[in-house]
Amino acid sequence: MNTEYETRVNEAKINAVDALKEMFSQAGDYVFTNYRGLTVDQITRLRSKLRENDADFRVVKNRFARIAFQQLEKPDVSDYLVGPTAVALAQGDSAPVVKAIIDFAKEAPVEVKGALVGDQVFDAGQAAAFSKLPTRDELIAQLMSVMQAPLQNFVYAANAVPTKLARTLQAVADQKAAG
Repeated sequence: MNTEYETRVNEAKINAVDALKEMFSQAGDYVFTNYRGLTVDQITRLRSKLRENDADFRVVKNRFARIAFQQLEKPDVSDYLVGPTAVALAQGDSAPVVKAIIDFAKEAPVEVKGALVGDQVFDAGQAAAFSKLPTRDELIAQLMSVMQAPLQNFVYAANAVPTKLARTLQAVADQKAAG
């Protein structure tokens, strides 16, 4: 009778780890937070802000999360899976997600413990610095403007020659008509 109970408990734990693995595998980056002291209303508002940045916010059981990350062969993040832990799962660019959490922390008791971005593990300070970097879209826009500038200058210079020639010819024609 005891083994039947143990089997059900183990199956429940295995299913919980599998559910976390499924959830973690759908995200690209992870931001680990301490959510102690947040009210249900504050967590709801934080989740709403994170959804705007294409991220989900989930409270996790640390032991199950450690196992799930190990089975997914992710870098060791066990230092951040201590105490009350919620994970922001970023689908896209994670810098705005970290920034949203840091901004939210100004009015609520939530703190960033660390982050896993790609295969890089960041502590809280590094994650905060990462959030201040331009987003991928901003970097692409900057690159495109830099790449476009020489071509734009060439077009202006190329247009200036015929315009100047046309003005010169018009001035000569006006001069001949007057004289």
